[in-house]
Amino acid sequence: MLRSLNKILEDYFSEMVSIRRYLHQHPELSFQETKTARYIVDFYKQLGVEVREQVGGNGVVAKIKGGKPGKTVALRADFDALPIQDEKDVPYKSTVPGVMHACGHDAHTATLLVLAKAINELKEALPGEYVFIHQHAEEYAPGGAKPMIEDGCLDGVDVIFGTHLWALTPTGTIEYRVGPIMAAADRFVIKLQGKGGHGAQPHKTKDTIVTAAQLVIALQQIVSRRVNPVDSAVVTVGSFVADNAFNVIADSATLVGTVRTFNEEVRDFIEAEMEKITKGICLASDCSYEYEYFRGYPAVVNHEEETMYLIEAAKQVAEVKNISEAELNMTGEDFAYYLQHVKGTFFFTGAMPVDPNAVYPHHHPKFDIDEKSMLIAAKTLGAAALGYHEN
Repeated sequence: MLRSLNKILEDYFSEMVSIRRYLHQHPELSFQETKTARYIVDFYKQLGVEVREQVGGNGVVAKIKGGKPGKTVALRADFDALPIQDEKDVPYKSTVPGVMHACGHDAHTATLLVLAKAINELKEALPGEYVFIHQHAEEYAPGGAKPMIEDGCLDGVDVIFGTHLWALTPTGTIEYRVGPIMAAADRFVIKLQGKGGHGAQPHKTKDTIVTAAQLVIALQQIVSRRVNPVDSAVVTVGSFVADNAFNVIADSATLVGTVRTFNEEVRDFIEAEMEKITKGICLASDCSYEYEYFRGYPAVVNHEEETMYLIEAAKQVAEVKNISEAELNMTGEDFAYYLQHVKGTFFFTGAMPVDPNAVYPHHHPKFDIDEKSMLIAAKTLGAAALGYHEN
């Protein structure tokens, strides 16, 4: 049956590419993906597949019931884009100013839609039920996974599989990891209030730029000197704003950044240490502060049995030339919430462009993928879905 599925996927590969390129040209930001959701819903309706829209927001869930009894397998793809200007010189370049699919979610969606189409053609001969979760708003916390779960997208599901096409990993590679694979992703905002004044008279002010600069340096010592070196963690200040004329000492300054961790105890510790350091430096500088820490997605923690099963499924895909253990990845993913509710695993599918001059990291204005990776992802997810009934 897997051979039949793969043949259908190969026959529909050009359609997969067309879908991906259409979505790439028409991206929508997180929580604004109404047209994309409508496109997905219409695709399933044309197939005659049961579909539910507005699941937890803009989410879409389709279900295909096999002709034989079996387990319920869920597969997930996200479909939101990023606020980035597309700088690629390609025919399918984004037509929306300042918005592009710079992370591969367009390809995730195309992969899952065509896989669903192939499974639908074979449904009478297949066991169990297949749930296709098309998730909105992965890029921006609180994300779409949690509200979709609360709206029942995992009801009755026995296992879930998901993949992320990875442009920095060679095509033909599947990367897996048991346990934590992607980090908890948090955000912080620190607002400093001092006393502004003339740049020539610093002694009459409380300089928030100097205070904030000291704070940026001090925060780096949390990971380097206060967290156990065997525990991975990141504290990054991504924005430092204190806009003034050249001869004005800033009255206020704002730092915004992110914290990435795998261990919940380390997560709690860093949150507390950041405020302790902020309080101490502000006390020494005679400035006041506001400290806000926003919990983002938890760490993605894969289940061991399902991950080892995925490895065996990937071995059945001829185009998979390398199966390797992934390094811990400090990026975040709200697939974490699914794994807190049901068994499953999340893995990376290599998608590096053939042209070395076209290889750019995720969230880059020139980001692109090798579209052949979509077929590999579809076959791997398909092998996992069909074979799970025998597992």
